[in-house]
Amino acid sequence: MSIAVTWATTRRILQQLRHDHRTVVMIVGVPSLLMILLRYVFDQPILFDRIGPVLLGVFPFVIMFIVTSVGTLRERAGGTLERLMTTPLRAPDLLVGYALAFGLVALAQVAVVLTISLTWLGLELAGSVGTLVAVAVLDALLGVALGLLASAFARTEFQAVQLMPVFVLPQTLLCGLFVPRDQMAGWLEAISHVLPLSYAVEAMQEVSREPGVTGTLLRDMAVIAGCAVLALALGAATLRRRTP
Repeated sequence: MSIAVTWATTRRILQQLRHDHRTVVMIVGVPSLLMILLRYVFDQPILFDRIGPVLLGVFPFVIMFIVTSVGTLRERAGGTLERLMTTPLRAPDLLVGYALAFGLVALAQVAVVLTISLTWLGLELAGSVGTLVAVAVLDALLGVALGLLASAFARTEFQAVQLMPVFVLPQTLLCGLFVPRDQMAGWLEAISHVLPLSYAVEAMQEVSREPGVTGTLLRDMAVIAGCAVLALALGAATLRRRTP
């Protein structure tokens, strides 16, 4: 993998996003609006302090999955991807370039949403802000990696959106966001143990209630990072197979 080629891919994606105002609004504006609505729907600071940090990890995961899978399909359908693969660009360069670009965008997203939450909405954390940002960016990278992988199984942008129920919704239901995982049926809890979003939610819960970095938090972050790397590797292999 070439660092120069990967960085060129990252810059290209960021330049495209800079001119795509609707995508920027979706990435940054929608999570901010949802967090504001959540605060006033609950209208109880205690509940918001408990669920707010968790959603700061879920929002980047979901939104980056959608944006990445659709964006990659757009390049495939337009022939851009095939033309790029005839240059020194290779599958790992493309996928890592995407991951870096959207990781930077996720950092901006988390910074905006977290600033609004900590100031205007009065969110309180037991852990450090830096740790929360690190976990949220990891969650976003996981969404990017799964989005890139999912795009390999779709031929149109509509099919990419259809894959969201397969890759995202089951994880959202079983990750412990709505019901603690240990209170689920045994077979559902077993499934939740192999879903990466479960560890993303657990990591955010650790940040929200523990003042220090715990062993559980480190384990969860390692699992999230490992799943993202695995998804990128699978996406690279699939991309080679499908691209002439």
